[in-house]
Amino acid sequence: MSDFDPFGLDQEPGAPFAGRGGSAASSPPNYFQGLNDRQREAAEALDGPVLVLAGAGTGKTRVLTTRMAHLLASRRLSPYNILTVTFTNKAAREMRDRVAALIGGDAEGWWMGTFHSLAARILRRHAELVGLTGNFTILDTDDQLRLVKQILEAERIDAKKWPPRQILSQFERWKDRAVLPHKLSPKDGGKIAEGRSVALYAQYQERLTSLNACDFGDLLLHNVTIFQKHPDILAEYHQRFCYILVDEYQDTNVVQYLWLRLLAQARRNLCVVGDEDQSIYGWRGAEIGNILRFEQDFPGARVIRLEENYRSTGHILGAASGLIARNQSRLGKTLWTAAGNGELVRVRALLDGIEEAQWIGEEIETLQRRGESLGAMAILVRAGSQTREFEERFLTLGLPYRVVGGLRFYERQEIRDALAYLRVIVQPADDLAFERIINVPKRGFGPAVMQTLYQTARALRIPLHEAALRLIETDELKPKPRQTLRGLMADFARWRADAWQGEGGHTDLVRRVLDESGYSRMWLEDKSPEAPGRLENLKELVSAIAEFESLQGFLEHVSLVMDGVEAAAGAMVTLMTLHSAKGLEFDIVFLPGWEDGLFPSLRAMDENGAAALEEERRLAYVGITRARRQAYITCVARRRIYGNWVDAIPSRFLSELPADHLSYDHIPPKAWGGGGRYGGQSETVAGSGRNGWGRGVAVGAKVVDVSRRSCSFVEGNRVFHQKFGGGSVVAVDGDKLDVMFDQAGRRMVMASFVRLENSLLN
Repeated sequence: MSDFDPFGLDQEPGAPFAGRGGSAASSPPNYFQGLNDRQREAAEALDGPVLVLAGAGTGKTRVLTTRMAHLLASRRLSPYNILTVTFTNKAAREMRDRVAALIGGDAEGWWMGTFHSLAARILRRHAELVGLTGNFTILDTDDQLRLVKQILEAERIDAKKWPPRQILSQFERWKDRAVLPHKLSPKDGGKIAEGRSVALYAQYQERLTSLNACDFGDLLLHNVTIFQKHPDILAEYHQRFCYILVDEYQDTNVVQYLWLRLLAQARRNLCVVGDEDQSIYGWRGAEIGNILRFEQDFPGARVIRLEENYRSTGHILGAASGLIARNQSRLGKTLWTAAGNGELVRVRALLDGIEEAQWIGEEIETLQRRGESLGAMAILVRAGSQTREFEERFLTLGLPYRVVGGLRFYERQEIRDALAYLRVIVQPADDLAFERIINVPKRGFGPAVMQTLYQTARALRIPLHEAALRLIETDELKPKPRQTLRGLMADFARWRADAWQGEGGHTDLVRRVLDESGYSRMWLEDKSPEAPGRLENLKELVSAIAEFESLQGFLEHVSLVMDGVEAAAGAMVTLMTLHSAKGLEFDIVFLPGWEDGLFPSLRAMDENGAAALEEERRLAYVGITRARRQAYITCVARRRIYGNWVDAIPSRFLSELPADHLSYDHIPPKAWGGGGRYGGQSETVAGSGRNGWGRGVAVGAKVVDVSRRSCSFVEGNRVFHQKFGGGSVVAVDGDKLDVMFDQAGRRMVMASFVRLENSLLN
């Protein structure tokens, strides 16, 4: 590549490629060796639109890399003429290394990378067409939030009522759908930012341009704008990219789809690889319709199904396939394996979450004694808050573990913040804890206030807490921060008095601390994707505290737990969420918490209805197919939620698993399939699946009736719902509430998804 063509765009298409130590005319490596018929068909189908439906564990990466090598060898193409899109930089590096091994040399200049990296490369060459220069800055999230905050301040919009993160999230959703401000009407923004979100979006884009900057959403959005408005530029890339390959196509959003379609519309040599049954990122903008409509979007497309699985046993695949067959939004395929049936998928019902963690811990120890490696085992949870009971159990047993895709429970930001409040209540002289939360949530204590506080503490050799008590009685601080600090210190004094007097119990105290401090509301108003999980973690913290006799006892326990956390060497059990597990595999997988409301997530279904249920089912499919040899699924009869015991309903997914592929541990058959009574204790209701899991959960030799869930709400209660806001209970029907919401009108909602307005963590 010459110095004058840093992007390789002036190279002539069809220039022969020579790998290291050879030439284009030399015989290509035998890269087809070992491919099955369908894999080879996909690798050789070079021309025209091709959809490769690659089921879990069917070798899609090998197909993509072999196809790349075949393109270079058989079509005598330059790497500059092939565009390959991945979703992560790690996947791009892995693919590049594999292709280099197949062709015997590096494919220098190959256009391979993530959507954003490739779009940035194109945009820097044509930046002036969208009002930028080639050296534009790409803003990170912190810079974006600061910019939004500046705009809100200029428009005199209350940033506490309308947090910058919420506004930015709305902008990102519009960009994911390739919608520019001029295509929106004011009503498209709804009531966000007092109905002015569309105008704020326009200002935000103008400010980005004036700063010669863009955010990640702009990279693709600007590309689409350039291609649509400048056909000559688009024609240049049509000439350049003879072939386009896309991995994980089921995870593309609207703007990514438009970008690909524009680039592929001339030659139509577009090959996408994906699995609609593993589309689990709808909550962050992925559009499953992109893969479902591929044949309509690209008439004459060839569809090749990869169904031979090289990862899992027959029973694991049978259970997963039977479950996912319930979905309507799919193109259809059935995984199979030549490796034999293996062990049945084990399903076990337990009494509660504590017993669930104990049983799984004991099972892991049993497997370890049989020679299984801890590194080959994983526990995959639906919500990050589920890891706490497993972490504490493993620390008790001395089982080394790692949390992938997140911090250990007590290391998470929201948990450390909450613990800091509790530490100051128990021990006011704890400067580290006091310093952590004095301005969390934001209370307007700027550098001048903090400097005065530190100076007072150092000068008098007293703790920060005591220094604050002295400053609220003097004039060193300005009136407003002094008044705010006085209120905070009064709160601590009240909480401390309640803690020592035992008023209302220590779990109720913790709820009040998080509510009255504004901490739980801070996360409730935060519209980032992580915020709901942080709230769930805080609720799990309340549940954890309920297991101890006092606040002091709990804090001592946490100190001992954290002291016992060491960087263990060697094999460790993996703890992670189902979303984080996609693309990974383990010999043995445990899937706990299969109860309605937890999995499938009631919050997800409440927000997105039937589409969310199908995505939850795909998530269950992903979880089962992570297992190579053994899979365990557990549910419990009750869970401690927000400090209270709540009866649980078995996940509807359990009734959808084909019974031929399951074994039921310590569960009488009638608890699964018969209806009628078992031992005169509980009537089970036939489910919709072949095994008919009803509402009676067998625990040991007893069937626990979970058909009547307790509901603490009564008519007239004022409640709060994360989606619909505040409202009044009109009627109570079991675990369902008929609520007249202030803004959303009358709705029927699940009781577990509302809380009393006077406590955000109830």
